[in-house]
Amino acid sequence: MKQIFLNTLKITFAAVMAILIARLLKLEFAVSAGIVAILSVQPTKKETLKTAFSRFLAFAVALVISGLLFNFCGFTVPVFFIYLAVFILICQWRGWISSMAMDSVLISHFLSLGKTGPSEILNEVLLFVVGVGFGILVNIFLHKKTDYIEELKNQTDEKIKLVLHRMSLRILNPSFADYDGTCFDSLNQNLFIAKKQAEENFNNQFTSRDTFDTRYLLMRENQTKVLYEMFKCVRHIKTVPGTAQMVADFLEKVSVEYHKDNDVQSLLTELEEIRNKMKTVPLPVHRAEFEDRANLFTLLERLQEFLEIKRDFYLNNIN
Repeated sequence: MKQIFLNTLKITFAAVMAILIARLLKLEFAVSAGIVAILSVQPTKKETLKTAFSRFLAFAVALVISGLLFNFCGFTVPVFFIYLAVFILICQWRGWISSMAMDSVLISHFLSLGKTGPSEILNEVLLFVVGVGFGILVNIFLHKKTDYIEELKNQTDEKIKLVLHRMSLRILNPSFADYDGTCFDSLNQNLFIAKKQAEENFNNQFTSRDTFDTRYLLMRENQTKVLYEMFKCVRHIKTVPGTAQMVADFLEKVSVEYHKDNDVQSLLTELEEIRNKMKTVPLPVHRAEFEDRANLFTLLERLQEFLEIKRDFYLNNIN
């Protein structure tokens, strides 16, 4: 709601300023500059610039078409209808859909003025420039939502830590309540929102093309996929094998040390030591425990993959 209110103020400011500047320049139909400003604001800076460029090309075409038709066929409503048909056809062909209404509003002024002389054309060009200019200016102040994306990233990390923590508890308690994987619904939803925000932040940059947030969230998404495979291993465990305690303790340690600046190298080293210890433990007598120890060993293989994803990301992003 706060963001909606702020965007409303920014867009209104752009429209008002465009109208005031147009009036200051003594332009005819000054209010149209405000309408152009409103129509020029897009969700991101990148989209605003792209739209402004396409509308400039479309406006140039509209000036040529209207100039020829009005001067050769007269300044009448039927001629304006012909202009609309030709211009809309070209806009659809070129993909300038968003330009049809805005540019046609400006061209309609020629019908009211009854001429397309240099001063009339200059008037419309200035209305266009002032309106689009303030539309772009508004988006310059639509900064990256740095605090919000950091909050989303932290929420994602906390949810992953919770999954690891619950996993460590479930290994030591096969009857652990509500171990049904629903926590992944919340985690995946959080990842989806965070990725959308990272994309919006990326498109709200004019020059710096920072992709760190996008790459960070992709890394967490890949880890989540592996984490789900780990969850399936744990869910199939029906007993508490002799090796369960060391695995549970290590999972808890990973959850505690799970943060964005950890290179996980020490965790990988400790994981290898645990796997070697597990190999020295005598084989179980009962089949159920044998199967559960196999699940624990598979779990550790997935855990190694989970940690290696983070290690590789860390190594690739050292400044």
